[in-house]
Parts: sequence; C-alpha cells; structure tokens
Amino acid sequence: MTTPPRFTQLTARAAVLLANDVDTDQIVPARFLKVTDKAGLGSALFTDFKQAYGDKFPLAQPEAAGAEILITGKNFGCGSSREHAPWALVAGGFKAVVARSFADIFKQNALKNGLLPVALDDDAHARVVAAVSADPAVPITIDLVAQELSVAGTRAAFAVDAFARRCLLDGVDELGYLLGHLPAIEAHEKAREASQ
Repeated sequence: MTTPPRFTQLTARAAVLLANDVDTDQIVPARFLKVTDKAGLGSALFTDFKQAYGDKFPLAQPEAAGAEILITGKNFGCGSSREHAPWALVAGGFKAVVARSFADIFKQNALKNGLLPVALDDDAHARVVAAVSADPAVPITIDLVAQELSVAGTRAAFAVDAFARRCLLDGVDELGYLLGHLPAIEAHEKAREASQ
C-alpha cells in the first residue's frame, strides 16, 4: 500500500459531470473489480457512462482533458463501499471532487487515498458551476490549509475531518501518522514497563 501524496493547495481546471447520486458502480463498474491494486483503473473510470453517452459524455469533451478537479452533484459515491472508486478517480488524474454532498464511506475512502472531497453548500456550488460553465478553462484553487475553494472571484469554505486533513497535509496514511509519533510511543511504553 502506498501513502497518499501531500495535498496542501491545488490550482487546476475542472471537468463537470452534473449528476446526483452517482454510485460507486457508475464510477467504476463491478466487472473491473478483479484487481487488488490501482493499476489500470483509470481506463475503467465511468465506463458505462462513456458507452451510454458516447461523444456527448461530459468528460469526453476536449475541455475536460487534463482536468484534475471533478465537479458533480449531490450524494456522490453512494452505493457500495468499494475502495476501487477513489482509486479509479485518482488513476484518471483527479485530485479533488467538488460536490454538494458525498456518501460517507466514499468520502473516507477518498481521503485515505489522497483524493480530496470538497462539499459545498448549494449556493457556493451553483456559483462554482456557473464560473466553469462560463469559462471551462478557468482555474480553480482548492486550499486545504485554509479550507477554502476559490474561482473567478468566488470564495467558498469547506470542512474536512481534522485527522484526515492532517494526514493529507503531511502526506501520510494512518500508519504513517502513528509512526511519526514512534519516539513518544516508545517512551510511554518504557515508562509504563518501569512502573509495573
């Protein structure tokens, strides 16, 4: 298992897939879940959407090429608890997903894999969508330190679990976080042994 990369601030273009209740099977269909690592999952990302919409699929448009931020609707990542969904998004080049809300298990899996879920209230979400719709090349800045998204004069605060935020800022997973405190843990264990 690899640790997630450090995430402090991202300035990038966004691709827009304005759909609600996009479940994990739509993100990466079950037939691609035979792998136990992330290799190759980027090509499986939204496969059924691509087949259903063909050339009209929003992420197949030229302006979506190279986007590192995905903007979607509410309840993104609902359905099963498959970790392959954030794996596929990361393998597809995304570093953050902006939505009105996320399914809890998807959100936790995303954070553990270096994919930042940014939940915005309806008004802020609408302003971000309007800015990207007016200019698909407009850069969006997501600042995890300040917990703020900014685009075309719009600023919106977002919340991230404090522990997950610390891990992303430091570029560590839960084990890496614990290992960072190894000297204090060892000192505590020695003191406990000495007192018994």
